[in-house]
Amino acid sequence: MRQVTDYSNQYILTVSCKTAPGIVAGIASYITERGGYIAELSQFDDKISGQFFLRTLFNIIPDSRHTFEDIRTGFNALADKHGIKWAMHEVSHPTKVMIMVSKFDHCLVDLLYRYHKGELNIDITAVVSNHLDLQPLVEREGFRFVHLPVTPDTKLEKEAELLSIINETGTELVVLARYMQVLSDSLCKQLHGRAINIHHSFLPGFKGAKPYHQAFERGVKLIGATAHYVTADLDEGPIIEQSVLPVNHAYYPEELVALGRDTETKALASAVKLHTENRVFLSGNKTVIFK
Repeated sequence: MRQVTDYSNQYILTVSCKTAPGIVAGIASYITERGGYIAELSQFDDKISGQFFLRTLFNIIPDSRHTFEDIRTGFNALADKHGIKWAMHEVSHPTKVMIMVSKFDHCLVDLLYRYHKGELNIDITAVVSNHLDLQPLVEREGFRFVHLPVTPDTKLEKEAELLSIINETGTELVVLARYMQVLSDSLCKQLHGRAINIHHSFLPGFKGAKPYHQAFERGVKLIGATAHYVTADLDEGPIIEQSVLPVNHAYYPEELVALGRDTETKALASAVKLHTENRVFLSGNKTVIFK
């Protein structure tokens, strides 16, 4: 049975705009004047890009005359004044997530475990794979399994089917949990900012096949994994989370692979959690993250 966390009466506001005076004061006043209680507030003023980022978690006091919808609708006036790009979310509404896998199951199993333990505030809309190997596992856990075999000739057709499923299920985030297919440039653009991939090495470096064997040959002292947003530039998307472990000359490739699985699961789960808690802001090819 899944453990469920009570997220009632919790709301998140995320803001990004050009740096200017009075933004924080204006936002704080707006929320408190309408019966909102600010429980958490994080901000960052990027001196290089001139961009300002803010995330706040708030609730509404019982005797407030304002509802969440009142607060959300009325925020437009303040947003227009400061040129703010913003979003306001009810935490009680979990993020709809689709997981994509191939044959490796460790990242999938870890995400399902964290979902059942209530660590991730998500609804899993489907698990999509280009192979049938993990179908028994997925269906045993009670989730929809979709088989989309991909060949060079069927790639665009299958990606169109995938987009159809994403739209049909209202999927908000796609998680590539060791999905060993390169997405087309067109699909990457359509999923901009809402598709996360786990790369099985500590980027940048050791790209391509057998990264842990490459690391072994180079005698590395750290191995790791990188979770990043998917872009048309392969494994070059904005980095969300990285996980590393120290190693030395006594570690052989098989041991590095085993350790690598641990870093992959940790980095991917952390990235999914950060994204679904609205803690990640895209800033060019980088991210601003409030932990």
